[in-house]
This record gives sequence, C-alpha cells and structure tokens, in this order.
Amino acid sequence: MQSTDQEQYIEFCVDSENYAITISEIHEIIKMQAITDIPNSYPYVQGVINLRGKIVPVISLRSLFMLEPDEFTKATRIVVANHKEEAVGIIVDKVSKVTTFSDIQPPPDKIAQVSGSFFTGIGLASDGSLVGILKLDEVLLGDS
Repeated sequence: MQSTDQEQYIEFCVDSENYAITISEIHEIIKMQAITDIPNSYPYVQGVINLRGKIVPVISLRSLFMLEPDEFTKATRIVVANHKEEAVGIIVDKVSKVTTFSDIQPPPDKIAQVSGSFFTGIGLASDGSLVGILKLDEVLLGDS
C-alpha cells in the first residue's frame, strides 16, 4: 500500500522500537503524572488520570506488548488519543517527532513478540528506518 496523501504521524519509542500513530488520532501529549490504579483491570491498564476534570484511562504499551517494565524518566509521556469519541492515554518511553512516510507496507503476522494485528502497516521513515504504525482499535481494545 503506497502512501500518497502524506498523512502526518507522531513517532515515539517503546523499549528500543519505534511506533507511530496518525496525528489525527492524537488529542494531546502530556508529561507523566500520577495514575490512580483500577482494581481488577487488565494487566496493561495502568489506571486513570484526571485530565482537566475528565477521567482518562491509561494503558501501557510495554505491558500490552509483554515487555519488561521500566522506570519512568523525564522523557516518558502519555499520548492522549481520541478513540470512538473517548480519550485514552498511552504511556510511551519518548515522543520522537512528527513525521510522514514515503512508503507503507502491510504488517507481518508478528513483529518481535507483538501480534501483527496491532499494526495498520510498517512505514519507511526518511532516515531509512522502519516504524510500526499502530491500529488504535486493536491496541486500545487489547483483543489480540
């Protein structure tokens, strides 16, 4: 699938891998803050935050992708995405940049230990690196 419309993406890192989400799905990017636990939730659900009076659930891509937990740093961010008219926070290690991709290929069945169903495609960045473009429906529902 060739990218022709030059849609913009937010590129970020989790562990040593680069991922992206279309900029149109991003509400805002905020610094890490205190997260209130939710008992009996899925392991990848970290809890909720209060974002200017609105309660927003927060998930960890590290947990969802079955990576080892890591300490939050000054670079850790919560990417607040709009999904089905709801805001959902996604914890990432570092937000890198706004980017476009010259080419987007279909994802393989598995990328490392992560199901290919979490991705809409693999983008070729301007520096030649490959970036997994996340499919928010799968990531936020965690059904895979």
